[in-house]
Amino acid sequence: MNTHLIWYRSDLRVHDHPALKTAMHEDARVIAVYCLTPQQWQRHCWSKARLSLALRQVQQLNEALAALNVPLIVVNTDSLSGIPDALSELAQRFEASKVFTHVEYEWNEAHCAQQVEKKLAQKDISLHSLHDQCAIAPGKVRTQQGDMYKVFSAFKREYVKCFRGHSRDLGATPEPQSSIEVTSDLDAVQPLLDDLPEFDDWPAGEEVAHARLNDFIDERITRYKDERDFPDRDATSQLSPYLAAGILTTRQCLHAAMNVNEGELESGRKGVDTWVSELIWRDFYRHLLSSYPDVSRHRAFKPETDRLPWKHDEALFAAWCEGRTGYPIVDAAMRQLCETSWMHNRLRMVTAMFLTKHLFIDWRWGEQFFMQHLVDGDLASNNGGWQWSASTGVDAVPYFRIFNPVRQSERFDPDGAFIRKFVPELSELKPKAIHWPSEEERQRCGYPAPIVDHKQAVAQTKQWFKELNDERATQDERETA
Repeated sequence: MNTHLIWYRSDLRVHDHPALKTAMHEDARVIAVYCLTPQQWQRHCWSKARLSLALRQVQQLNEALAALNVPLIVVNTDSLSGIPDALSELAQRFEASKVFTHVEYEWNEAHCAQQVEKKLAQKDISLHSLHDQCAIAPGKVRTQQGDMYKVFSAFKREYVKCFRGHSRDLGATPEPQSSIEVTSDLDAVQPLLDDLPEFDDWPAGEEVAHARLNDFIDERITRYKDERDFPDRDATSQLSPYLAAGILTTRQCLHAAMNVNEGELESGRKGVDTWVSELIWRDFYRHLLSSYPDVSRHRAFKPETDRLPWKHDEALFAAWCEGRTGYPIVDAAMRQLCETSWMHNRLRMVTAMFLTKHLFIDWRWGEQFFMQHLVDGDLASNNGGWQWSASTGVDAVPYFRIFNPVRQSERFDPDGAFIRKFVPELSELKPKAIHWPSEEERQRCGYPAPIVDHKQAVAQTKQWFKELNDERATQDERETA
């Protein structure tokens, strides 16, 4: 009998898994493989929380695959560069004729897949790469000129328009194969887990992910649009860690939303439609990563923004990281991140814009810090969000639109409940004062003075961006003269 290998990557599940379904559909025995790359994870700034969830999910995956009589072999290759040899050796050991996997869009991961394909081809073994991260594969949502959309609103319109024709099917879970004489091997997993703290807020398992999805659909999606920006409310799905690890798919989430929307992506139900739009944003950033791989190599989508006088002030950066900026909502958000490995999405924008537009610190510093701490950190969404906030990316917020953190606080945490939770030294203050304590109140509470003046910082940032735009306009005029 032929043998097929399933090369698992950031797709740690058995449900809605195109590669697994395709491999098991053919007349062959199937063996799953997962490669541990701790050195690569460190270079890519994976947080301990994300790594813990992924490794615990590998253990859960082993149990789910066992129900399908599919053994899971885990090998430690240290980095991506060791994967081609490891997969080639395993394929030869089990006399496999095909290896199935899913496409990953990051530069290093895409290069790794290319090297795997070359290595396997030397042994007459074929690599079959399928799309699974996006409901619509990158390259299928294009302008009439065949280009990638650079504005989200236009991308979304075309995405919704072509969804039925281009979205991938929601894959059914395959039937179990006959029992085979290959034993699972997960010995390399536990030593890595033993070095990590426990993260009880993020339990592993597809059942957990789907239970959370169902709970969100049943209990909160209808009020999602109205309440999603209030960080003290339980109004968001908090499914992003499961999407980042591939425990859950965007397609499954869209399917759940469409069940509420009577089979349509959009129906006029504001809560559901708003959540669908956020899921499309997730695909948008992956399409961009696929079309413009340089953004995964620490480069701005708008390269001219590298000429801006970005600061590399370690003292100011440390104050931001540790929640000591003197802006209560910023500090509460940063402390939430450091304490829980997660941050509310509205506050991700507030804190990112504070770092880049108030302190004018290089957005790449913030991008890396988020990756080092977020349980749901993934390159496409994290990079896309940071470049949006810094006005260096595609469809970026205009440079002259800068969040006022005090107004954001007053609007989305009006009673100060979120601030009190994460900045307890301010808990005695009344709602009106907690958003911007007086100098006397700061001293009494042991809370720091603001490290930057909002009006002065905003004026300076606008001036720098305007000068850059004027310089670019002058250059364009010279080139067309």
